[in-house]
Formats: sequence, C-alpha cells, structure tokens
Amino acid sequence: MEPSDKHNEKMAQMTFASVYPMYLTKIEKKGRTKKELDQVIEWLTSFDTKKIKELTDEKVNFQTFFEKAKLNKNVHLIKGMICGYRVEEIQNPLTQKVRYLDKLVDELAKGKSMDKILRNP
Repeated sequence: MEPSDKHNEKMAQMTFASVYPMYLTKIEKKGRTKKELDQVIEWLTSFDTKKIKELTDEKVNFQTFFEKAKLNKNVHLIKGMICGYRVEEIQNPLTQKVRYLDKLVDELAKGKSMDKILRNP
C-alpha cells in the first residue's frame, strides 16, 4: 500500500512544531524522556536539542525540516510497519522520512532500548 499524492502533500505541509508535542506526550506516557526523544531525532536528522527547539520555534513544515536534515547513514536499517505502511517500501522520499521518524518515536514509546532504536550493533 502506498500513500496517495494528497497524503504526501499533507505530510510535507504539516509543521514539525505541531507534531513534536504529540511525540513528547506519547513517549512520556510510557516513562521515556524528552532527552531520549531528542536523542532519537538527533540520530535521524543530526539536529541537536538547540536546533530542534529552533526549528520548532520557526514552525517549519516537514519539507523544510527534512531539507535541512542530514540523515543518518544507517537510516536504511529502519524497517517495519507504521501507520499501516511498511516504511522501507514508501516511494515518496519525504513521506518515508516522516515515517522513519514516526517509527523511531513508536519504538521509543514501546520501550525498546536506545541501542536498538539507534541501530547500534
């Protein structure tokens, strides 16, 4: 199953600032911390906590967010289902990047160890 063009456009225009608090709420309910969330985001994008706050304050959309990101070289190791889609099969590059982030946050909320989330051998 592949997301529609309308879905892909919606993902591109969604602001990171609108989603970040939802990520934080999701992981804190499961006993994880903001520091861990920021660590996961930094692993994926290379954005440190200061840059994450800056991008949140600027209310950048996901298109701009990922244009500024330098994706981790091991991003290809993120696999599995998220929101009804198999992340490694998503054809739209931006939608795939957003779903990579969703998948990492989901793994954090599910209690996976940081080594596994960050794809460390």
